[in-house]
Amino acid sequence: MVSITTEPIDMNAAYQHVSTDAAGAITFFFGTVRDNTQNRPVERLEYEAYDRMALAKMQEIADEAGQRWDVRKYAIIHRKGNLAIGDIAVLIAVATPHRADAFDACRYIIDTLKQQVPIWKKEIFEDGQVWVDAHP
Repeated sequence: MVSITTEPIDMNAAYQHVSTDAAGAITFFFGTVRDNTQNRPVERLEYEAYDRMALAKMQEIADEAGQRWDVRKYAIIHRKGNLAIGDIAVLIAVATPHRADAFDACRYIIDTLKQQVPIWKKEIFEDGQVWVDAHP
């Protein structure tokens, strides 16, 4: 499952999606909105995405992870729109028979997503705003 949503990410639904008797390990990564960056208070984040291209690229990344590791199920969910401090911005879940593959595949997916997927983040401060990594 790959998804881009404006709604809060439901970690329990993601767990239900990736849960399988064939997996002895399920890893999760949650990217959350923190309250500061470089010692500067953050009020909120805004994410924008080129949905069609982002979803296709997310699927490519998931497919590549499945070729490298024994991934039985996965979920890649990214939010867009306005996010408050503490919100989950991105969720990666990977189910594999063994933990090493689950950890490796999960890390590969989030690292590659941040490098290649056309999703852009704007940090909003009390005194201004800045786009972060404007182009994947």
